[in-house]
Amino acid sequence: MTAPLHGRFLLHPSPLGDVLIVVTDEGIVTLHPLRDPLENEIERLSRVLRGELDHADDDPVAIEAARQLDEYFAGKRREFDLPLDWRLVRGFTRTALETIREIPYGEMAGYGEVAANAGSARAARAVGTACATTPFSIVVPVHRVVRADGSIGEYGGHPEDKVFLLDLEQAASE
Repeated sequence: MTAPLHGRFLLHPSPLGDVLIVVTDEGIVTLHPLRDPLENEIERLSRVLRGELDHADDDPVAIEAARQLDEYFAGKRREFDLPLDWRLVRGFTRTALETIREIPYGEMAGYGEVAANAGSARAARAVGTACATTPFSIVVPVHRVVRADGSIGEYGGHPEDKVFLLDLEQAASE
């Protein structure tokens, strides 16, 4: 039987609204803009992670993630250097997300291009699923993945956030 997980969470303000940062002893297990009431999301994550989540006000990884997010939104950070706990990601989804991390700041790649670079040229739809289900929003730049026709597509039901992130990176690149 696995030992209970001890997770910690921090809610950090951003231009996209509050970002929920959840860390374990392995690193960040999820980081995403909060869309549901905090209590509901903490309850959901506690079930998924099979453990309790405490406040992470003094957790060094959560604090560093918040600092790097601030730098990113200020246009001063182009890459995130944070430990990630991949326990919520398996198989090709992880391969796709790791490939997406290689898309340069301010650039975009198509779902098919990411699939090919991940070693499965015919898996564009699986890349779309990886983007839609990533536990690592922003720090794994799924916002840089676009449709083959150049349109941006969805972003967790918030395409305006994707536009914001792409515009932020474009402006900081100029």
